[in-house]
Amino acid sequence: MSGGNTRKERPGSYRGFELLPVHLYVLVHLKKAGVDYAKMMVKVSGLPLELIEDAVNDLLELGLIERDSGSAIKRSKARFKKAFEVHKHHTYYRLSREGELFVRSIDERWLKRYFNALFPDGWGVVNALAESRDVREAGRKVQIEEETLEELRILRFVTEKGRKTEFFRRLWEFLK
Repeated sequence: MSGGNTRKERPGSYRGFELLPVHLYVLVHLKKAGVDYAKMMVKVSGLPLELIEDAVNDLLELGLIERDSGSAIKRSKARFKKAFEVHKHHTYYRLSREGELFVRSIDERWLKRYFNALFPDGWGVVNALAESRDVREAGRKVQIEEETLEELRILRFVTEKGRKTEFFRRLWEFLK
């Protein structure tokens, strides 16, 4: 026996760590932004600061993101900034080399496996939700069980009333 890990990794895990949609969001946000800080990710996504900070800490620990050093940042590096150059008043993060490679590997096939592992017909559900105003309209396109609806709420894809959240809109926009 070789002693190596023969178990196949679950879809959506990275080195055995289960990636949640908030982790994916931070990764793709940093891919689009170049560098950014947690409070700006909160502002763009509408998620609570604690949730973003926890995701950032998880991703730092995994080595997928890293702190950006220096005291100033140019717009060419931080693509979401409006000013030409900004002095840093926050801790900025960027994708590590490993993170860059991982984000590049996220394609439609990977996303299908990832969302299907989150809940039954996950890929169909998130596509229907992305193309719809709310979960009720998405339910006309694809079957959404009560457990799936609850999972959509827990993942912060929809509100209690079934409307799409800003987080889901941004995540989907960044993934596509």
